[in-house]
Amino acid sequence: MLTFEGSYLGDAGRIDPGARLECKICWHVYDPAVGDPIWQVPPGTAFADLPEQWCCPNCDGAKEQFMVLHD
Repeated sequence: MLTFEGSYLGDAGRIDPGARLECKICWHVYDPAVGDPIWQVPPGTAFADLPEQWCCPNCDGAKEQFMVLHD
């Protein structure tokens, strides 16, 4: 199970597939509609489906450092 610090007490299963998440270190936003061209992640990739080794393309923060953005 993917866990993370910031939202839902680490329960990654509660992250909506379309949710945008923000790095709590540098404020980079991962938007699944855009994907991540630096890591060659195609658009439409949910945060929970990112590769295990994926980290923030801006500051190298771990996936666990991302928090769900509520629009």
